[in-house]
Amino acid sequence: MRILLVTQYFYPENFKSNDIAFELAKRGYEVTVLTGLPNYPKGKIYKGYGVFQKRKEILNGVKVIRTLVIPRGKGGGLRLALNYFSWAFFASIRAFFLAMTSKFDAIIVHETSPITQGFPALVVKKLQSIPIYFWVLDLWPESLQSAGGINNKYVLGFFTAIAKLMYNQSQKILISSKGFRMSILDKGDYDDKLVYFPNWAEDIFAQQVSVNIPTVPTGFKVMFAGNIGEAQDFEHVMQAAVKLKNDKEIKFILVGDGRKKAWVDDFIYKEQLQDTVFIMGRFPIETMPTFFRTADVMLLSLKDNDIFSLTVPAKLQTYMAASKPVVAMINGEARSLIAESNCGFSCAAGDAVGLADNIRLLKNKTPAELDLLGKNGYVYYQKHFTKDTCITHLCEIIENKV
Repeated sequence: MRILLVTQYFYPENFKSNDIAFELAKRGYEVTVLTGLPNYPKGKIYKGYGVFQKRKEILNGVKVIRTLVIPRGKGGGLRLALNYFSWAFFASIRAFFLAMTSKFDAIIVHETSPITQGFPALVVKKLQSIPIYFWVLDLWPESLQSAGGINNKYVLGFFTAIAKLMYNQSQKILISSKGFRMSILDKGDYDDKLVYFPNWAEDIFAQQVSVNIPTVPTGFKVMFAGNIGEAQDFEHVMQAAVKLKNDKEIKFILVGDGRKKAWVDDFIYKEQLQDTVFIMGRFPIETMPTFFRTADVMLLSLKDNDIFSLTVPAKLQTYMAASKPVVAMINGEARSLIAESNCGFSCAAGDAVGLADNIRLLKNKTPAELDLLGKNGYVYYQKHFTKDTCITHLCEIIENKV
């Protein structure tokens, strides 16, 4: 089969779109990726890429076509809107000419935000009458409300109409969380189109390769890895750190960066948490397994928000794949998975007291008890979330076996 993968984000950016393209190519599919010039997360076009550089590549047997895009910059509202719409515009034009010169059998849309990523797929579908398989990783317009704080009824109505258009035009709607189901069904009768298709962790998290990393403080290490942003509710995470500040053995280790980092830096200074909260900075994904192995438990948090209660952050699968116990301050689907897999402790989103109490409980566990929680998560991951299992399921979907 000849597959067109439509995604605004692709290698060297780190998204699951990479795994989809490269794994399908390994399995004998002819894969073309329509994407943009890489600029996530720092907001600048990556070195070596540009208007006249690497607009077409062959990577691991995958043909990659990159269209123009206005970089996201520092991620402010206007700049993000320009980033989103510029890619949809230029990629739709490129999709028209691509559809005139190349024949495809199916289109996969990797729909992280924004939902406008689907527009180029609609162009090709219209010209070639082929099915679209739409993988929903962010709900729209709900993401605008929760992450962007936008409540204008006309803006929300506009993006609701786009969401309905995408769902109407899709052969199957793949959902990364079972919690997405009701939100999508509220927009139309799509029950026969919905297929559960979860995230998975990168292979390196289940491997034992070690690389050099900075020295991590000693003690009972509660590690967070990923985006230090608004959605991760660092206000309440830091309140938990304040409640635990007198126990100098408990160390919060934050590996990552993001828009909330400056706020966390200021909070550490104001609350005198320098002995218990440490921001290590951003590191390549290749270093993450080594960081994880230094941790006693891994921290997962999302704000108390309706859309976040429907979401399963991909880092939960990552923590499970690495056989690490999880302590979470989160609602909904992710909390249910932690309980079902028995891989750690969780409390409600926004419950700083509950988070602090659970960290104390985990600190009092023996190494063997912590190890068992981590192994429980790994067993659950192997059963439900491995890349091989997920990609095999995707093959069945696009070959109309599901």
